[in-house]
Amino acid sequence: MSQAPSTSRRVYLVTGGNAGIGYFTAEQLAGTGATVVLGSRSAARAEAAMAAIRARVPGARVRSVGLDLADLGSLRASAESLEVERLDAVVHNAGVLLEGPERKETTDGNEIHFGTNHLGHFALTHWLMPLLEAAPCAHIVTVGSFAAKSEHLDLEDLQTRSDYQAKRTYARSKLAQMHFGLELDRRLRAADSTVSSVVVHPGGALDSLTPSRPPVHVRRAGVLLRAAPAALVLQGKHAGARPAVRAVLDPGITGGELWGPRVFGLRGRPHRERLWTQLEDPEAGRRLWDASVKATGVTPAAHRR
Repeated sequence: MSQAPSTSRRVYLVTGGNAGIGYFTAEQLAGTGATVVLGSRSAARAEAAMAAIRARVPGARVRSVGLDLADLGSLRASAESLEVERLDAVVHNAGVLLEGPERKETTDGNEIHFGTNHLGHFALTHWLMPLLEAAPCAHIVTVGSFAAKSEHLDLEDLQTRSDYQAKRTYARSKLAQMHFGLELDRRLRAADSTVSSVVVHPGGALDSLTPSRPPVHVRRAGVLLRAAPAALVLQGKHAGARPAVRAVLDPGITGGELWGPRVFGLRGRPHRERLWTQLEDPEAGRRLWDASVKATGVTPAAHRR
């Protein structure tokens, strides 16, 4: 797409829209004229992000909603507080990455990466589905991670109760999100829903290659120069947001597709990728779905039309 279409009547929700790739996704979507809602745990950080967007996008229509994906019981209220008649897209971007050696759990007793990154979005989709189905052709865009490409789900231990390693557990939680996005689209198609589900990933996106957006992100002097060699193969988070933005805006993208950066999957313009080998297993998606229903008590069902 050479130019973003006008979307002045549309409403988009970006989870984790107050920082990182989520912030740049929100900023770029706001530039199309749409109303963009930032889902954030912190009202103060959301306010800072909205101020930064307004400074870059005159007349931007942005607002925020409280959203804590680690608290499954709060998500229905978050969806209801949107106070909109329809939702044209949701970008499932928010995520947590802990680096400590200790395994931690959410208030619901789920491993924190799996519980927040995957189960939180799984449950949120359930509560958002009526709003998504009220739109003419809504998109659910799930932001995975290039780090997940080298992982496989342990379907016998999705909560990582044994052999916990933080980075591996994070990567598997993002892989679970990607499996969910694809399984969701299979179920939407089976129900003849007008909603579609697309999976994207940002490639290799570094803070050091990301332009400043004070006070959300401030790149210190000299950082870009030191990061210049990395720019040959990686990119900033502003560029990492483009696959998600493309998936929201491009009517030519259909459900069940995977989009990421063009150059080795790490940097460059968004393009459609072949599904990774582990993502081609619908049985894994089905088993993950069943486990997610059991863990959350909800199922993101589409209604037949």
